[in-house]
Amino acid sequence: METDWIWGLAGGGLIGLGGAVFLLGNGRIMGASGILGGLVDGSGWHNAAERLVFLLGVIAMPVLLLPYYEGEVGTHMTSNTVVIIIAGLLVGLGTRIANGCTSGHGVCGISRLSLRGMVATVFYILAGGLTIAMMRHVLGVI
Repeated sequence: METDWIWGLAGGGLIGLGGAVFLLGNGRIMGASGILGGLVDGSGWHNAAERLVFLLGVIAMPVLLLPYYEGEVGTHMTSNTVVIIIAGLLVGLGTRIANGCTSGHGVCGISRLSLRGMVATVFYILAGGLTIAMMRHVLGVI
C-alpha cells in the first residue's frame, strides 16, 4: 500500500505545529529564510540561540523519524548541478523579492488570513509551475 501521502501529511502538520509554537512562544512569524538570514547577515545575533535551536530541529527531525519510515528514502531531485544551482539562486531571489519564504508567507501567512501571505503564496506557486514548464519543455533540462 502506498503511504507516501501519510508522510507528507505528517510533515505538513509538523511544519504547521512548528509555526504555531514559534508564534505562541515568542510572538514572531516562523519564516525559515528570516531565521537563517538573521544569522547570516548578523541582524539576528541577539537571539541566535533560538534561531540555532530552530534550525537544529529542522535538520534533526527527519533523522529522528527515519527509523519509523519503511521503504527507501528518495527524492526526485535532478543530479544536474547547474540546474540545482540555478534553482537555489531563483529560490533565494524570490525569497528576497517577496520579503519572505513559503514557510513565512504560505504556512504562517495563510493561517493568519494575511492577504500579503496569500498573494505571495499564489505567486510562489505560479513561479514554480512556470519554472518547471520552462525547464522541461523549453530548455529540456529536467
